[in-house]
Amino acid sequence: MYYNRHIDKYLSEWASRDTHKPILLRGARQVGKSTAVRQLGRQFASYVEINLEREPQYKAAFLPDLNVDRIISQISAICRRRIEPGKTLLFIDEIQECPEAIMSLRFFKEDMPSLHVIAAGSLLEFALESLPTFGVGRIHSMFMYPMTFDEFLLANGEDLLVEARDQATHSSPLPLPLHDKLVSLLRTYMLVGGMPECVAKWVATHDYLLCQELQDDILTSYEDDFPKYRKRIDITLLRHTLRSAAMQATKKFVFSQVGDYKAADVKRALDMLTQAGILIPVTHSDANGLPLGSEANTSYRKYLLLDTGLTLRLLHMSLGDISDVTTHILTATVSDLVNKGAMAELVAGLEMVHYQTPNLRHELYYWVRLSKNALAEIDYLLPHRLHVLPIEVKAGTQGGMKSLWSFMRDKHLTEAVRCSLENFGAFDYTDKEDNDAVRHINICPLYALSSLFRSS
Repeated sequence: MYYNRHIDKYLSEWASRDTHKPILLRGARQVGKSTAVRQLGRQFASYVEINLEREPQYKAAFLPDLNVDRIISQISAICRRRIEPGKTLLFIDEIQECPEAIMSLRFFKEDMPSLHVIAAGSLLEFALESLPTFGVGRIHSMFMYPMTFDEFLLANGEDLLVEARDQATHSSPLPLPLHDKLVSLLRTYMLVGGMPECVAKWVATHDYLLCQELQDDILTSYEDDFPKYRKRIDITLLRHTLRSAAMQATKKFVFSQVGDYKAADVKRALDMLTQAGILIPVTHSDANGLPLGSEANTSYRKYLLLDTGLTLRLLHMSLGDISDVTTHILTATVSDLVNKGAMAELVAGLEMVHYQTPNLRHELYYWVRLSKNALAEIDYLLPHRLHVLPIEVKAGTQGGMKSLWSFMRDKHLTEAVRCSLENFGAFDYTDKEDNDAVRHINICPLYALSSLFRSS
């Protein structure tokens, strides 16, 4: 069964355009890239899929030159299916196995513009990095991630619950039974995560242990790829860095905690895991205005593993017993669930990346006061209506907001979001330290982060 994905509408829009560039679908292994393309293939009169890793005979079609007519003719002959521009979707999977195939993509737009071509693969970033030239302006990249909480809800048949949630507002919150149900489902999502195979297993069985087995398999597949990096970096360092990133999630990454390695080597490992789509950096910005990246300081970075379920499995591998964390997620009060541990902040950050348009690789930013002994920190920053929007992951209405007031005062901001497990709501704060300036705070439940992007 296919579960609808955020990227589907973007792929469908691309397919319907009169003019279209070939798509390079990028993302970590097993986030659902191939499945999404196959679903799109249903819109076409014919669908042809070739896998350059599993079917290496297709590599010969891209040699000795990049003549598109010849390439298509030979692929058609090998698969014994006619490829017709305007009628066929051609999917080239695991394209990183053939650099010539990657290079050929840029010529499809020029020489066969009516043919719909999508390419995807594992560790694509490394393959692209090694190419002397790439089809800038002639190839369109899309970025794909694990399933969002909204996608998880729809996969579980909670369409009506999603509709009810999307109708709630700050002035008209959800009825308590619906709010409680969404909080419960979010707890489940934290454990199951958004890897499509794990979500499908949960829908079919509601068995956490079976989902964990799949998570272990996915993590093993990631580590099985590490030898492919061997020429670039020590694979043991990669494993240590990945586990350390899980343990340090949502905290400023401390290189020395990885082990007895040079900081430069750890940084290289972090960069490579980021390139592979496994880690997502959250970079400090002074945030005096937009774009946030113009004042980024890469010396202060946090790292999020791409999926909450995989994060917990990595912690299990590192710490031995994670049952107490699992129990905590399932049984803690909403206040404790947010305040203790990094899971709520991790979910919030991942959701903010996943709900944005897939046409760009979006960056995450945070703010911390860099002066000595300063404790002020804002969990996330978003561009919103030409202003910086601070996002704080908090539990309740009282306490723990000093960092936010300080940041808003310094940056002359009047709006912010508290992301929590509270129901929808809003309140104003009169800042006595800033001439009674009024700060407006919208309360966005963790289960409704998609609303931030619908309204932006």
